[in-house]
Amino acid sequence: MITCSAPAKVYLFGEHAVVYNESAICCAVNIRTRVNIEYSENIVINSSLGTTGIDYEIHPYVSAVVEKIRKKSPYRGVSISIESDIPVGSGLGSSAAVVVATICAFNNLLKLGMDKESIASFGHSIEKEIQGAASATDTYVSTMGGTVAIPARQHLKNPLCNLIIGNTNVFSSTGQLVAKVASLKSIYPEVITPILSTIGKASLRGESLLENEDYRSLGELMNVNQGLLEAIGVGCDELSRLIHSSRTAGALGAKITGAGGGGCMVALAENENIDAISREIKNAGGIPIVTGVTDSGVRVDFDNE
Repeated sequence: MITCSAPAKVYLFGEHAVVYNESAICCAVNIRTRVNIEYSENIVINSSLGTTGIDYEIHPYVSAVVEKIRKKSPYRGVSISIESDIPVGSGLGSSAAVVVATICAFNNLLKLGMDKESIASFGHSIEKEIQGAASATDTYVSTMGGTVAIPARQHLKNPLCNLIIGNTNVFSSTGQLVAKVASLKSIYPEVITPILSTIGKASLRGESLLENEDYRSLGELMNVNQGLLEAIGVGCDELSRLIHSSRTAGALGAKITGAGGGGCMVALAENENIDAISREIKNAGGIPIVTGVTDSGVRVDFDNE
């Protein structure tokens, strides 16, 4: 059996704008998905969602990887078991993590010789196939780890302060929200295009703030980014409550992470405010997760092949 794992991610800046080649800053965080794989007579995919064969309703991303890999390197069957600490549909890159962890597991089982760049690229192609449109950010950051400027793929200093995620437990569809922004952009291009461009400019300014460890200014700019995301219609009442509660409790900045419309927000916090922010997120109806950035991207955790 081989076990591979990959991390979740949060956006400090740039979600939605990055789909249109604007800049973004994304961090891999210490919440992981693990994929166990071994040879079997048939294709079996097991997760908290159920046990299936190839099934594009229940396990779309893993099913796509299974079929694509089989065309590259035929095999009889495999048993795949998925365990994840990443909430599905939360804006934390759950699909990217399971995709790259599954590719990594196949890579080691079948001795495919793929490097990390190849895993990230293959993972992005799977997300595009399933979602219809997808940024390469999630799969790249989940594969590589650390804090990354997109699309330059430049590794930046990791923020030294804490990240507190607030999960609304409201499911959010990345594909639907990307399509919603695309529709708005097509109707009002002269309004929406400059907003997306401004989000990209905030990301670029955020790079220098990270390098200078100016987290107070970084938080202020995250708040500006949140206002721009609200303007393009990807906010929701549940996220707004968590975001504003976090700021009231002392967060340096707080905003949506990921597609929006539900899912998660992220707050930048100093040590002395962790408990207060976590408590206020909970009081506002969310589930707080205190985490930090990890340099460990996709990795092999166990291999007895």
